[in-house]
Amino acid sequence: MAVHKKEEFTQREQDLAEFAKAIAHPARIAILKVLAQKNECICGEIVQILPLAQSTVSQHLKELKNAGLVTGTVDGPRSCYCINWKAFEKFNQEFSWLFNNLKIKNEKSCC
Repeated sequence: MAVHKKEEFTQREQDLAEFAKAIAHPARIAILKVLAQKNECICGEIVQILPLAQSTVSQHLKELKNAGLVTGTVDGPRSCYCINWKAFEKFNQEFSWLFNNLKIKNEKSCC
């Protein structure tokens, strides 16, 4: 039986990995682009714009919402979603920190 080693990594590393996993699908990136353009969107509008089924869009929105990248409300058959910009700013800073640290370490010695 495999031992779960996730807790061996820092919380920062785990958070970055979860964020990367949440945006690792091209459909999710496309959904985020639509939400950014409209600043708020009804799920049905996303389905009209993207070549995806309603159920597929809903599943991707659920993953983005679980990761904290979008917020949403459900009012009967209407679902409205928008980007959580605070979460994006946090992860933008975290990825910048990671990439800058990797670059600094790599500049010192590289094969």
